[in-house]
Amino acid sequence: MGKNSTFWRHGEKGVLRHLEQLDALCGISRVLSTGARQQDVLCHVLDVLDKELGLNRGTIALLAPDGKEVRIEAVHDLSQQKSRSVTYRIGEGVTGQVMETGKAAIVARVSREPLFLNRFERWNVTKQELSFICVPISVGDDMIGTISVDRPFDENAPLDDEARILGIVASMIGNDLRARREAAIERQELADENLRLRQELGEGFRPENIIGKSNAMRDVCRQIQQVAPSDTTVLIRGESGTGKELVARAIHYSSPRSEGPFTRLNCAALNDNLLECDLFGHEKGAFAGAIQSRKGRLEESNGGTLFLDEIGDFSSVTQVKLLRVLQERRFERVGGNLTVKTNTRIIAATNRDIAKAVDEGRFRQDLYRRINDLSIILPPLRGRKDDVLLLADHFVEQYSKKMGKDIRRISTPAINMMVAYHWPGNVRELGNCIERAVMLSTDAVVHAHHLPPTLQTSDASDTIGTGSFKNRINLFERDLIVDALKRCNGNLAATARDLKATPRIIRHRVKELGIDCKRYSSKRG
Repeated sequence: MGKNSTFWRHGEKGVLRHLEQLDALCGISRVLSTGARQQDVLCHVLDVLDKELGLNRGTIALLAPDGKEVRIEAVHDLSQQKSRSVTYRIGEGVTGQVMETGKAAIVARVSREPLFLNRFERWNVTKQELSFICVPISVGDDMIGTISVDRPFDENAPLDDEARILGIVASMIGNDLRARREAAIERQELADENLRLRQELGEGFRPENIIGKSNAMRDVCRQIQQVAPSDTTVLIRGESGTGKELVARAIHYSSPRSEGPFTRLNCAALNDNLLECDLFGHEKGAFAGAIQSRKGRLEESNGGTLFLDEIGDFSSVTQVKLLRVLQERRFERVGGNLTVKTNTRIIAATNRDIAKAVDEGRFRQDLYRRINDLSIILPPLRGRKDDVLLLADHFVEQYSKKMGKDIRRISTPAINMMVAYHWPGNVRELGNCIERAVMLSTDAVVHAHHLPPTLQTSDASDTIGTGSFKNRINLFERDLIVDALKRCNGNLAATARDLKATPRIIRHRVKELGIDCKRYSSKRG
């Protein structure tokens, strides 16, 4: 290397060039950290290389999805329109060879390099001899593209140094592209998972998935299918625990709004001030502690459905504001003057007699007429005895899976107890009872003694009382014998073998406990 080259590298010019390179790398680092659109970021990187280091007409090419060619992603000081049509097959030209070998290429004089294809017609633009540098962009061991620049030919120019700087830039670009790809994959996975969960959620709340074969529940499902396609305000009435929220969700997920949010607000759980803030939102400084503005449930459910549970607990002031929302689809946040529009469907529910509340002046008549466009009445569980066993089986399956247990059936005495019970807590109470029974079961069967004491009655339950210790033992023994008789079709000898007892003992206990063996025989009738 000559004297002039040594001075270029180590003299005053070399120091200045080194400082310029550091400034350029800092500038490129800032550009990559902005998180802007990928193509814009790459174009800005090429701008920095041109302005700070004089590396002209930079080009960044990325591997096509098919892996057979590289396509231009960003160019500097060249025709964007023309660059879209420029591609290189792997191994074709200088760029293609860099992709194939993974090694940088330095061309001191492009006019003497047969592999230089001049597809951007650099000679026609500059009218002078050029030097060309191309380095690979990789992510780990995978080649994903190239970055190339040119500069006016200078026999003393430190092209090796320029190639090393360009290699550092390529590494920075590679890390940025990897982060972008990982983020894109993660976003897509989250979107796919969100779509899957929404589909599962929607399928789970379809009317056809509501459990019940009684005439009353068939009428409910028919009404859900009728009101779901419209935006009609629906009032769901029924006792606590009958499944009013389940019906509201079925309406939502069967409607054109199924892709929108479903938001629930329990009106009975909040006082008047909190209820109003939760429903309409509030502005910053509206009250002590309001350090920032907050959207209410009406805004959060825009484009979807808002379920107002226990609407009968609304105060008179909130009733007036809700009536305006239903009529005009607009409201103001607490402490604010800006009118907010909303496209939210309202579904309300109550376990109270609102008609009586209207007569007593506790509920506005105009609001009652507005929310009562269509009313769905849910029957209490005691009025749909045919559905008790269906619901019990559903809850057994649900809680068995949740607790990791293999519960195969419900014993006959337990079934009789559940059918005879009046269920004041409705479906919710039944679910709680089955959850308790599944937790206590140790032999894959829900027995009568696993049920709560409130169900341990003798009325129409085919069981005996449970007040004393002796009676509890008898109940447990009766349950075991009845289950064995059921498995053995009422055969006493087979039942004795199943329970590892003698036929005489089993006959004695059957007589003492008043069990009718013929009842469990498959030949009966």
